[in-house]
Amino acid sequence: MTIEPMRPNIRRNLVPHDFSETAESALSFALGLAPSLGASVIVMHAFDIPAYGFPEAPVMTTDFAAQISQAAQIALDAVVRRATGPGRVVTGVLRQGTTWSEINGAAQDEKADLIVIGTHGRRGLTRALLGSVAEKVVRTSPVPVLTIRGS
Repeated sequence: MTIEPMRPNIRRNLVPHDFSETAESALSFALGLAPSLGASVIVMHAFDIPAYGFPEAPVMTTDFAAQISQAAQIALDAVVRRATGPGRVVTGVLRQGTTWSEINGAAQDEKADLIVIGTHGRRGLTRALLGSVAEKVVRTSPVPVLTIRGS
């Protein structure tokens, strides 16, 4: 009995981006993969607003949230501009919330067929304290995930 190869229909690649070199490596890989698949690339960034435990927080957080959102949008737009080229369809999506959850939500909302995500390769206490967004995405993603190890 032989195993027949599956022919995946990957038309939309989602690339979470945190403006790090590792994310740039994942984006570069996705851009290289896209033409052979006839796929577009969606670059997304998720940010979370820190919560404060004092009464003035809503006022401060609203202004702070707007500043974070604006800075994130500017940075995301710059990444999309750099990634866009002849024959490349690249769009950007900005989301607010817990990063791994927003990546999965964006994959569903954008109808992504594949997530290409960079991993920092942290180990030990650093990973235990910071967690691994890539690991959580791999475990919970609604679509296949390709991890690209950063240098």
